[in-house]
Amino acid sequence: MAKKILVAVDESKNSMKAVNYVAKAMQPTAIVVLFSVIPDPTSACGLDSPSLTPIFKDNIQTFCAIEETKKDRVKAFMEKAKKVLVKAGFPSKNVDIKIRKKKSGIARDILKEAQQVKYDTLVVGRRGLSGIKEFLFGSVSNKVVQLAKKVSVIVVD
Repeated sequence: MAKKILVAVDESKNSMKAVNYVAKAMQPTAIVVLFSVIPDPTSACGLDSPSLTPIFKDNIQTFCAIEETKKDRVKAFMEKAKKVLVKAGFPSKNVDIKIRKKKSGIARDILKEAQQVKYDTLVVGRRGLSGIKEFLFGSVSNKVVQLAKKVSVIVVD
């Protein structure tokens, strides 16, 4: 029985499928953390080098505003996901939200969180990539499964 569950989410339908899986299949006594890794907008917005295109430099404020909007959308998605879990019987105090800036890569950052906090179960939705795109680029869920150590991984399709 899972006692500490890390649910890796973005704002996709498959992430919500992973949340719904946890709501239906896991004991509501478990501690659940909804976890999202997002790019650091300040690192992208702080770029200033001669190699940047003039169009990017001229529109950097717009680019940074888009990144902040994405962070707000992810947070809103996570609040909605928390409501799903609470409605399924998980106490609100047992459901937490964590948003981290990307450091070494989304999959690696998810696994680092899982290892540092010692979650016993990691739940992730399978991204809906086509076979060719998945072969060429891989997916976060595939990388998580391949690199996971000392944590059970559930991939929800």
